[in-house]
Amino acid sequence: MPEAPAVRIDRVPFLHPDARLLVEEVQEEYVRRYGGRDETPLEPTMFDPPRGAFFVGYVDGVPLATGAWRLRGDVEVFGTTATAEIKRMYVAPAGRGRGLARRMLAHLEATAHEAGAEAAVLETGIAQPEAIALYESSGYTPVPGFGHYRDSPLSRCLAIPLPTGR
Repeated sequence: MPEAPAVRIDRVPFLHPDARLLVEEVQEEYVRRYGGRDETPLEPTMFDPPRGAFFVGYVDGVPLATGAWRLRGDVEVFGTTATAEIKRMYVAPAGRGRGLARRMLAHLEATAHEAGAEAAVLETGIAQPEAIALYESSGYTPVPGFGHYRDSPLSRCLAIPLPTGR
């Protein structure tokens, strides 16, 4: 197995050029997999401190991964509504298979917990089996649907208590 690359994860605004570049790439991925862009209503301020955060992961100065969270009070899992929703997890093709997604996920969980989240929740889709495998292997379990795609047969919602101990 190749050695894990040195990754720098920076907190950036949602509209940062590197964030915008990778968010557009993930939207193109959704078009390929689902036939359309993600239509979840998102405002850039949803990821502003202290109720949210957006991160870009860099390897050798190249932006290769994104991930974000936003605090929610309307999703209850594991007996708490102190939840953080994981959003915009993505690794560019040049960064895949190098552990970047797992490292970004752990970073998101840790920073969301530091901000007061007692659980992380997320929504993904059945056309993203590698994402589902990552989340399940990281300890996420199915929860009732929530959010924009709560009733979609293509949607899967998962959650994990925080901190995870990873």
